[in-house]
Amino acid sequence: MTELITVVLLFVGTLFTLLAAIGILRMPDVFMRMQVATKAATLGVACVALAAATHFGDLATIARSLLIVLFLYLTAPVAAHTIGRAAYVAGAKLWEGTIIDELRGRHRKGPQPPSSLATNDTTAAEDRQSRTDRGEQRQVDLS
Repeated sequence: MTELITVVLLFVGTLFTLLAAIGILRMPDVFMRMQVATKAATLGVACVALAAATHFGDLATIARSLLIVLFLYLTAPVAAHTIGRAAYVAGAKLWEGTIIDELRGRHRKGPQPPSSLATNDTTAAEDRQSRTDRGEQRQVDLS
């Protein structure tokens, strides 16, 4: 019975991993490719790890396999979200069929030089000078 469970888990894990690879090749933009790779590959690796736990059956292998699955389920979505946000901020192009862009207007596109952080089209030096003229000074504690 354990052999059958092992074979089924290996087959399902391999299928998920294959679908992730096909999805990476077929999806039109970086965000969709990342979503496919994260979800399908995470499920695929989890099934393969559980198949190893089922096949070997000793406590050490089961514990390691469960820790691998837990680690993947906790870190893969966070990593994909972080990489996706970085790609968006860096200016990665969305697919032309994208209907909703919830982040539009919330992030600057691409890296910005420090002088662009000043408001009202002023340079950083002009902004510092206007704060000094108004009597605003930075307090620096060197202790």
